[in-house]
Amino acid sequence: MLASPRATEAELRTMAEQSDAWAQALRVQIENGEQRLGELDADPDSLLAEMADELRKVEALRNELAELDRFRRDLERRAHDLRAEWLGRQTAT
Repeated sequence: MLASPRATEAELRTMAEQSDAWAQALRVQIENGEQRLGELDADPDSLLAEMADELRKVEALRNELAELDRFRRDLERRAHDLRAEWLGRQTAT
């Protein structure tokens, strides 16, 4: 939908709200994973494989959050462009 040149402001707002919720969920998952890594690190009986698995999960979540942040910046730029276009049409009439 973002690639569509005809996305409405309402659609962009909906996508922004959904991406905000998604970003928050990712942050919580990252925080939980980091906490779990700390617990594994503090436990002398924990297996290195468990730590490596948890670290891979956290890194994947961080990468997903970074990708989502890029999408959100594009979305914000698109909404700004849409508002500027609308204002331009208003002043032209």
